[in-house]
Amino acid sequence: MATRPRLVLASASPRRAALLAQAGIIPDAIVTPDVDETSKQDELPRDYAQRLACDKAMAVVAAHEAALILAADTVVACGRRILPKAETNNQVKNGLKLLSGRRHRVLTALALIAQGGAPRTRIVMTHVAFKRLSEGEIFNYLASGEGLGKAGGYAIQGHAEAFVRQINGSYSNVVGLPLFETVSLLTSAGYVIS
Repeated sequence: MATRPRLVLASASPRRAALLAQAGIIPDAIVTPDVDETSKQDELPRDYAQRLACDKAMAVVAAHEAALILAADTVVACGRRILPKAETNNQVKNGLKLLSGRRHRVLTALALIAQGGAPRTRIVMTHVAFKRLSEGEIFNYLASGEGLGKAGGYAIQGHAEAFVRQINGSYSNVVGLPLFETVSLLTSAGYVIS
């Protein structure tokens, strides 16, 4: 019987590790990749997400050449505009005001490197529609602190789920890792989920 390859998750996101565990996948190692997440001028959301996922995987491959390296990047986009990972309450507030009463896209790019080869990628897109948010709802969400460190300034798995009028596509993608596509990508590379 062939042995299962080691799996390294190249991510600083505890949500990604929790989602993998939910699917019965426990990485052998979790490594925080050191990459510049600044978008390039006129870079489209899809291209940005894919570039970052590949950069994250490539950043850790040298130290784990014999392993499967899984990386992902999630982007919230409103039209061609990429909403940043909110680092301040002001960024959370601006993100929520922009998304209020509108549809937006959540794109997650996956990159998987097997034994030092080229990254294999997938991109998953989910459409999310927010209700129109009141100033009070935005204020209360800011007070929760949930939006800090999140793409677009919100976490769908928390209080912001009450803002979602409609979702079309993968829910786990909006959380940060599309499970169906991730499991498919891993199994196609020989990773056996027990």
